[in-house]
Amino acid sequence: MSLVIALNRGRILAECLPLLAEAGIEPDEDVRSSRKLIFPTRRGGHKLVIMRGADVPTYVIHGTADIGVVGKDTLLEAPPTAGYYERLDLNIARCRIVTAFAEDAPPECLAYQPAHNGAFRVATKFVNVSRGFFAGKGRQVTIIPLAGAMEIAPTLNLADCIVDIVDTGNTLKANGLKEHETIAHISSRLIANRASMKTKFDEIEALLSQLRAAVERRGQADGGGV
Repeated sequence: MSLVIALNRGRILAECLPLLAEAGIEPDEDVRSSRKLIFPTRRGGHKLVIMRGADVPTYVIHGTADIGVVGKDTLLEAPPTAGYYERLDLNIARCRIVTAFAEDAPPECLAYQPAHNGAFRVATKFVNVSRGFFAGKGRQVTIIPLAGAMEIAPTLNLADCIVDIVDTGNTLKANGLKEHETIAHISSRLIANRASMKTKFDEIEALLSQLRAAVERRGQADGGGV
């Protein structure tokens, strides 16, 4: 049977396509130069569907896609669900979710305590992750949801700190911020629809086996395993 595979566009897609190619799954045309969103594969009759990361779990949960590749940050932020299995860490698109402060933040802020009257303010797009993190520390905070430009929130006094995803940390530094604590290490994960794991078990397990071998080969080439 063929598989419908939902892929997170952007960096995850760029790093995932070579892994899929090692497993024998390649689109029938160059994904990067096309405006199409659905691509048949050259072999196997599979379909690759390109979408926003936040939509990948939705398509997998509803069974429109049999499997999906998405960042762990998206899975952590989404409400808990039993609609899919998280089957494999692909060890690509690695980054981390961190708290970050202005370089001149006072000591009380670094302890997640307000340096002013009122609650400690956190700007982030990771609302659920942030709530869980600060609740685990016993801190009461006010979450300020932002879709982007988190780095300017402390500078403009919108928030005391931010919770954001970083790779090199260069953007934080360029905006006068510094990392404080790592909340979670992030990489891309393969998730599978629960029903598809029954109806297409052999196909999914075969793909998982090939991808797992490819991930292990890359880990060995990097000198450390996965």
